[in-house]
Amino acid sequence: MNLVTFSVVVPTIGRASLRACLDALVAAEGPAPDRVVVVDDRPGGASLDLPSGVQVLRGAGRGPAAARNVGWRATDTPWVVFVDDDVVVGPRWRAELAADLAAADDRTAAVQGRLDVPLPADRRPTDWERNVAALASARWITADLAVRRDSLTAAGGFDARFRRAYREDADLALRLLDAGYRLVRGERRSTHPVRPAPWWVSLRNQAGNADDPMMRRLHGRDWHRRAGVPSGRRPRHLATTAAGAAALLALALGRRRTAALLAAGWVAATAELAAARIAPGPHTPSEIARMVVTSVLLPPLATVHWLRGLGRATRVPRRQ
Repeated sequence: MNLVTFSVVVPTIGRASLRACLDALVAAEGPAPDRVVVVDDRPGGASLDLPSGVQVLRGAGRGPAAARNVGWRATDTPWVVFVDDDVVVGPRWRAELAADLAAADDRTAAVQGRLDVPLPADRRPTDWERNVAALASARWITADLAVRRDSLTAAGGFDARFRRAYREDADLALRLLDAGYRLVRGERRSTHPVRPAPWWVSLRNQAGNADDPMMRRLHGRDWHRRAGVPSGRRPRHLATTAAGAAALLALALGRRRTAALLAAGWVAATAELAAARIAPGPHTPSEIARMVVTSVLLPPLATVHWLRGLGRATRVPRRQ
């Protein structure tokens, strides 16, 4: 097997999981990386707790896409491996990575690792746990993604206009595919534990809807299919939000019968969303309460973020 040199880039905002990520990387069997670069993307704060030999660079606080660009441009190896700070690589990860890279042909721009998300064995997973578990089957996510330097250079790296850890990976993947490269899944394995999250985490995650109009602007209306990304429930969210807003407007205008009909439609749509989220879960009182409350707020939040992103995307020139 021909050995291929590589560097590892880990963007972070100082999460507690960073040390476990780096310790596992250092302890893994196999060829050592040429460099391990941690890009600290916090606006400020205390120094990070890192193993020896890890290089720290400062990001600009502009999100993981920009932070990854800072990291890979500071390296000079043929391959750059992006690992998220909440991932724990496997005990033979470096050896498996070396085999993945050695097997890549000249047209392979990226090799994705395989991700395991441990879920509770004694109950059904919660909505948040199912959300994290979806990463195991997602395509081209940067949780564990090795990218050829020449391909990154040709593509111009990550698009820093994607400020969240959301669509920046799909955007890069589509640009590489459009350039004629191949993206493959390797054999190395990592674990992505489900970290604790606040009860309103599903509401916070709706901010990602703002990036979808940008993806359509840059890659066309069929970008979901090409990137292997589920299209989601946006049409239903828009309809639910419109029904609720129209009910309030009708009530304000004194159209009580119309308002009642529209409100009934809003209630039915909201109940359908809550039921769809509750059904696969553990059915505990706390989980049911979370799903009911967040299902009321989720459609309008998703819609507001999408509309905000739509306005921003209209000012972005289409790629040629």
